[in-house]
Amino acid sequence: SVAVVDVNSDNKPDIIVANTYSNTVGVLLNTGSGTFLSQITYTTGSHPYSVAVVDVNSDTKSDIIVADADSATVNVLLNNGNGIFLTQTTYATGSNPISVAVVDVNSDNKPDIIVANTYSNTVGVLLNTGSGT
Repeated sequence: SVAVVDVNSDNKPDIIVANTYSNTVGVLLNTGSGTFLSQITYTTGSHPYSVAVVDVNSDTKSDIIVADADSATVNVLLNNGNGIFLTQTTYATGSNPISVAVVDVNSDNKPDIIVANTYSNTVGVLLNTGSGT
Protein backbone atom coordinates (compact mmCIF):
# COMPACT_ATOMS: atom_id res chain seq x y z
CA SER A 1 0.00 0.00 0.00
CA VAL A 2 1.11 3.55 -0.64
CA ALA A 3 -0.08 6.99 0.49
CA VAL A 4 0.97 10.40 -0.80
CA VAL A 5 0.70 13.17 1.81
CA ASP A 6 2.84 16.10 3.00
CA VAL A 7 4.26 14.79 6.30
CA ASN A 8 6.93 17.42 6.97
CA SER A 9 4.88 20.60 6.42
CA ASP A 10 6.83 21.86 3.40
CA ASN A 11 3.78 21.81 1.06
CA LYS A 12 5.31 19.01 -1.05
CA PRO A 13 3.63 15.59 -1.26
CA ASP A 14 5.73 12.85 0.34
CA ILE A 15 5.43 9.09 -0.20
CA ILE A 16 4.58 6.63 2.56
CA VAL A 17 4.79 2.93 1.70
CA ALA A 18 4.22 -0.37 3.50
CA ASN A 19 7.33 -2.54 3.04
CA THR A 20 5.62 -5.88 3.58
CA TYR A 21 8.60 -8.24 3.58
CA SER A 22 10.96 -6.05 5.60
CA ASN A 23 8.33 -5.37 8.30
CA THR A 24 8.71 -1.61 8.00
CA VAL A 25 6.90 1.43 6.73
CA GLY A 26 8.97 3.81 4.61
CA VAL A 27 8.77 7.59 4.34
CA LEU A 28 10.25 9.24 1.23
CA LEU A 29 10.43 13.02 1.58
CA ASN A 30 9.87 15.10 -1.55
CA THR A 31 12.80 17.32 -2.59
CA GLY A 32 10.57 19.51 -4.74
CA SER A 33 12.46 18.79 -7.94
CA GLY A 34 10.59 15.64 -8.90
CA THR A 35 12.80 13.39 -6.77
CA PHE A 36 12.57 11.98 -3.27
CA LEU A 37 15.14 11.40 -0.54
CA SER A 38 16.03 7.82 0.33
CA GLN A 39 13.35 6.27 2.47
CA ILE A 40 13.46 6.49 6.23
CA THR A 41 12.09 3.24 7.63
CA TYR A 42 10.18 2.56 10.81
CA THR A 43 9.66 -0.88 12.33
CA THR A 44 6.12 -2.26 12.28
CA GLY A 45 4.57 -5.59 13.11
CA SER A 46 4.83 -8.58 10.81
CA HIS A 47 3.88 -7.99 7.18
CA PRO A 48 2.55 -4.42 7.07
CA TYR A 49 0.00 -4.42 4.29
CA SER A 50 -1.95 -1.18 4.29
CA VAL A 51 -1.20 2.41 5.30
CA ALA A 52 -3.31 5.48 5.93
CA VAL A 53 -1.94 8.91 6.75
CA VAL A 54 -4.19 11.17 8.83
CA ASP A 55 -3.78 13.50 11.83
CA VAL A 56 -5.13 11.26 14.61
CA ASN A 57 -4.09 13.35 17.64
CA SER A 58 -5.30 16.81 16.52
CA ASP A 59 -1.86 18.43 16.37
CA THR A 60 -2.17 19.29 12.61
CA LYS A 61 0.60 16.79 11.73
CA SER A 62 -0.15 13.77 9.54
CA ASP A 63 0.37 10.48 11.41
CA ILE A 64 0.84 6.99 9.95
CA ILE A 65 -1.60 4.15 10.58
CA VAL A 66 -0.53 0.71 9.35
CA ALA A 67 -2.26 -2.70 9.30
CA ASP A 68 0.09 -5.63 9.99
CA ALA A 69 -1.38 -8.76 8.42
CA ASP A 70 0.62 -11.46 10.22
CA SER A 71 0.73 -9.70 13.61
CA ALA A 72 -3.04 -9.13 13.75
CA THR A 73 -2.34 -5.54 14.76
CA VAL A 74 -2.76 -1.94 13.71
CA ASN A 75 0.03 0.48 14.57
CA VAL A 76 -0.07 4.24 14.96
CA LEU A 77 3.12 6.23 14.41
CA LEU A 78 2.71 9.83 15.57
CA ASN A 79 4.44 12.55 13.55
CA ASN A 80 6.79 14.77 15.56
CA GLY A 81 6.33 17.62 13.08
CA ASN A 82 9.24 17.41 10.67
CA GLY A 83 8.44 14.13 8.96
CA ILE A 84 10.06 12.02 11.68
CA PHE A 85 7.76 9.57 13.44
CA LEU A 86 7.71 8.30 17.02
CA THR A 87 7.83 4.63 17.95
CA GLN A 88 4.62 2.83 17.09
CA THR A 89 1.73 2.21 19.43
CA THR A 90 0.20 -1.19 18.72
CA TYR A 91 -3.46 -2.24 18.87
CA ALA A 92 -4.86 -5.76 18.49
CA THR A 93 -7.23 -6.48 15.60
CA GLY A 94 -8.94 -9.49 14.13
CA SER A 95 -7.01 -12.08 12.16
CA ASN A 96 -4.98 -10.92 9.13
CA PRO A 97 -5.83 -7.21 8.85
CA ILE A 98 -5.11 -6.16 5.26
CA SER A 99 -6.83 -2.82 4.86
CA VAL A 100 -7.06 0.25 7.06
CA ALA A 101 -9.06 3.46 6.73
CA VAL A 102 -9.52 6.43 9.03
CA VAL A 103 -12.76 8.39 9.47
CA ASP A 104 -14.82 9.84 12.32
CA VAL A 105 -17.51 7.16 12.76
CA ASN A 106 -19.09 8.43 16.00
CA SER A 107 -19.32 12.18 15.27
CA ASP A 108 -16.95 13.27 18.05
CA ASN A 109 -14.57 15.10 15.66
CA LYS A 110 -11.81 12.51 16.24
CA PRO A 111 -10.70 10.23 13.40
CA ASP A 112 -11.31 6.56 14.19
CA ILE A 113 -9.52 3.56 12.67
CA ILE A 114 -11.44 1.02 10.58
CA VAL A 115 -9.68 -2.25 9.72
CA ALA A 116 -10.71 -5.18 7.51
CA ASN A 117 -9.64 -8.56 8.92
CA THR A 118 -9.67 -11.23 6.20
CA TYR A 119 -9.14 -14.46 8.15
CA SER A 120 -11.71 -13.63 10.83
CA ASN A 121 -14.12 -12.12 8.26
CA THR A 122 -14.61 -9.07 10.47
CA VAL A 123 -14.32 -5.33 10.36
CA GLY A 124 -12.84 -3.69 13.44
CA VAL A 125 -13.49 -0.17 14.67
CA LEU A 126 -10.95 1.44 16.99
CA LEU A 127 -12.44 4.59 18.50
CA ASN A 128 -10.03 7.49 18.99
CA THR A 129 -9.66 8.83 22.53
CA GLY A 130 -8.27 12.15 21.29
CA SER A 131 -4.58 11.59 21.90
CA GLY A 132 -4.21 9.42 18.81
CA THR A 133 -4.78 6.30 20.88
